[in-house]
Amino acid sequence: MAWMIGRAEAMADPDGARRKVLAKLHGLTEVDDPESLVVPILIDAMLLVESYRGARHQVTFLPELTRNVDALLRELDIIEKTKAWASE
Repeated sequence: MAWMIGRAEAMADPDGARRKVLAKLHGLTEVDDPESLVVPILIDAMLLVESYRGARHQVTFLPELTRNVDALLRELDIIEKTKAWASE
């Protein structure tokens, strides 16, 4: 049986679709080196957000992805600045 969330399901119940994705991601704890799978996806998501920023026609869920990527970038910036200040 294939696991899938269709566009109609995601649009009709975004929170339910996110819960379904989160439940699926719990399996990452069983994967050897999950970072090797997740990091490329995060890179692609960040590139997608940046390439569509300010586009005339927004992609579905792009605003949420943009907010999430921006939050991730803010956290990473805080970590980098904290490390830089600590090393001074």
